[in-house]
Amino acid sequence: MVYLNGQFATQGYWRRVIAELGPGWRHITYDERARGRSKRSADYSFEAAVRDVDAVLAARGVARPLLVGWSYGAFVAAHWASRNPDRCLGAVLVDGAFPHDWLDEAMEQRIRKLFRRLSWFLPLLRPTGLAPRMTAEQQANSNIEIGVISRERELGPVLDNITVPARYVIASGTSFGSRGDEQERIRTSLDTVAARNPNIRISAKVASNHGAVLRKDFVAVADAVREVTAHTRRDR
Repeated sequence: MVYLNGQFATQGYWRRVIAELGPGWRHITYDERARGRSKRSADYSFEAAVRDVDAVLAARGVARPLLVGWSYGAFVAAHWASRNPDRCLGAVLVDGAFPHDWLDEAMEQRIRKLFRRLSWFLPLLRPTGLAPRMTAEQQANSNIEIGVISRERELGPVLDNITVPARYVIASGTSFGSRGDEQERIRTSLDTVAARNPNIRISAKVASNHGAVLRKDFVAVADAVREVTAHTRRDR
């Protein structure tokens, strides 16, 4: 089991899921570049995040992982599973990797404005581990990059190419920076994907919002993991 964190989150977010699944699994967590206990980097791109999965697998001697990704980590898991069908047992994607064209020029400016407003506050949070060791501009650029990756023409083919069992756990309501029903409209894009690819299914739609899903609905995430492993055992 390899857990892939949210965009600016740390490995500690997975502790309830790990406790629910228990010691019968081998749990591997890590902090992405400049997050948690990891050092700064010259490259915070999405492709670097995908490559880092390979580095972690090699370092821990893992041949075929089951990937569990939340938010940004769900995108990483989807891309890695799509690119490595013979090396991946399956994936659990928690409220992320929805193919939707939500990024336009106005949204990009909104993201940049938001992180500029937070720029004075972020250094105060870094010693606590609640904010990455990245500048506000680097965080904005990372957020904008995932908007590009989210576009249907970009992410749709990636999801269509997944040949291992993949299960989604979908949150409800808002996420950081979203307004009104924006996030709920983004989530509906998954229906078309699931209709096209029988390997992709929705395991659960839970009541908690994007930021609280690992804390409040960790049982649903663990159940999705169990669902994937039960599927892989049947196929052996």
